[in-house]
Amino acid sequence: MEIRLDLQLFASHKGVSSTKNGRDSAGRRLGAKLADGQFCHSGSIIYRQRGTKIHPGANVKIAKDDTLFATIDGVVKYERLGKDRKKVSVYPVNQAAPVASK
Repeated sequence: MEIRLDLQLFASHKGVSSTKNGRDSAGRRLGAKLADGQFCHSGSIIYRQRGTKIHPGANVKIAKDDTLFATIDGVVKYERLGKDRKKVSVYPVNQAAPVASK
């Protein structure tokens, strides 16, 4: 006498992942707001970031959320800070940006 059991296991709940995963946050619009060589006014946002990807240079301050903004009217200049970091400075229009020596 041979007993053969044919069991099939089914899901106890219907797959409803499409409704549980249907949310997303809006983009944060981070990044450069002013490019190298552009004119900016005092208080203008230059770079929005999380953490200090780019550091503040001359005439630039850092806000509580790490946003970089200009403290004077002038021209934006992105520069190197050491070997592996970057900084952004703002120089007055009548003063040329200093040339980095090699």
